[in-house]
Amino acid sequence: MRIEEAIEGYASFLRLEKGLSENSIVAYTSDMDKLWQFANQELNKQTVETLSQQDLEAFIVSLESNGLNKRSQARTLSGVKGFFRYLMLEDVLVNDPTELLLAPKVGRKLPIVLSTEEIDAIISAIDLSKPEGQRNKAILETLYSCGLRVSELVGLSLSNLHFSEGFIKVVGKGNKERLVPISPRAVKEIEYYYIDRNKLTPDSASKDIVFLNRRGKKLSRVMIFTITKLLAEQAGIKKTISPHTFRHSFATHLVEGGADLRAVQEMLGHESILTTEIYTHLDTTFLRETIMQFHPRA
Repeated sequence: MRIEEAIEGYASFLRLEKGLSENSIVAYTSDMDKLWQFANQELNKQTVETLSQQDLEAFIVSLESNGLNKRSQARTLSGVKGFFRYLMLEDVLVNDPTELLLAPKVGRKLPIVLSTEEIDAIISAIDLSKPEGQRNKAILETLYSCGLRVSELVGLSLSNLHFSEGFIKVVGKGNKERLVPISPRAVKEIEYYYIDRNKLTPDSASKDIVFLNRRGKKLSRVMIFTITKLLAEQAGIKKTISPHTFRHSFATHLVEGGADLRAVQEMLGHESILTTEIYTHLDTTFLRETIMQFHPRA
């Protein structure tokens, strides 16, 4: 089977069988496109049956020579392994050439986390006199209150806001739905934002979307990144900030406050508890204070 044909089949498999979002499918297939280009241009091979373990090892080496870091290499290799498992399921291949491939060793990278003071500083940097000011405040309060992914925030719909019960319904990865508690403070900021939102005329595709741009359309993921980055700079925060930083902060503050890890897993929408366990790291200041208080040699 030609490699490009196999990639098309894999995309359909991810969409129909796995129920992945379009963003995830694009990410997986773009990695496979890199493999196809390497096989075609460097190895002069056009079919998946001709690719060997040595060929795939050479592909991983080429990623490193092109400047891809080890974490990205490991992610790409994980995608390649998934691709060949699909080919095995479809009986395109008898043997899996990725079975013995070793992933690059990647050190554990702790997420960047904001303190509550830093979060307050970023939110305080919002100019509420601007038309988008209250919207942006509601966005940041929702990100931190609910620990949402960016895609979940921009796709949040009015019909999924259940403020009287204190929950919102979120559509996460693979179109999986979950209920997430929302704080009274975030509810208040969203309700204040309704005053500005009601002045807009949403297009037909965005009538049920909570957060809109000035033209009445759904906000893009890029716009949320831009908003958080600019506000962090205005607040004088030197850390590398993204919308996901608010999600990391949400989870870390819950775990440090004593929240059950399974409950945090449920709120974040993680399939595996192993993904959530990264938030069990302790704040270094808290750790030092604990040692200084209780160690006999402190």
